[in-house]
Amino acid sequence: MSTPATVNPFLEVVQARRSAMNFVEGVKIPQSELEEIFSHTRLAPSAFNLQHARYKVIADPELKEKVRESAYGQYKIHTASAVIVVLGDMHAYEQAPEIYGGLKMLGAMSQEEYDGVIGAINQAYIGKEAFQRDEAIRNASLSAMQFMLIAKDKGWDTCPMIGFDPEAVKNVLGLPDHLVPVMLITIGKDNQRKIRPRGYRKPVGEFVDFM
Repeated sequence: MSTPATVNPFLEVVQARRSAMNFVEGVKIPQSELEEIFSHTRLAPSAFNLQHARYKVIADPELKEKVRESAYGQYKIHTASAVIVVLGDMHAYEQAPEIYGGLKMLGAMSQEEYDGVIGAINQAYIGKEAFQRDEAIRNASLSAMQFMLIAKDKGWDTCPMIGFDPEAVKNVLGLPDHLVPVMLITIGKDNQRKIRPRGYRKPVGEFVDFM
């Protein structure tokens, strides 16, 4: 008698996660659940551990509709429990002394090591606006993907969105210039009645070269 294959919970989440095109209207997501999702999201990797990602959680209906206007009126924002504005901080490098100061205080990093890391960060970021922007987007995107997987594991459906006017979003939320709107993520309960088949996925051989 064959032994049943062990189910990998993580792979189940990866396979089950998909972009929800519409949500069940009126479902509220408790702030405590969002806080738990973000408590795991913060473990996502980032360059120099600078944690470039910033989030704005928009659940207020009126403000959500204003964000919807910035996203060309897309209906999924209206039905979603909340819309998450994912931001990348171009000035994340300025927090390096605070981030690494704790390690130095605990003795996990010598003064020489601390000075070396801070120097390397400053050399990489200061005066290099294009790099700051690239890094803000790159690292916030890593964080956003982790957010969506954790949300799915907690029973919530999401959809990443690039169809929005970044300047309009910044104006609605009163954001400073160093915060780059990277994407919107709608979150809620997928309306299963309107679910679409998963789109075509390329086989591994079409997008991976082993060298």
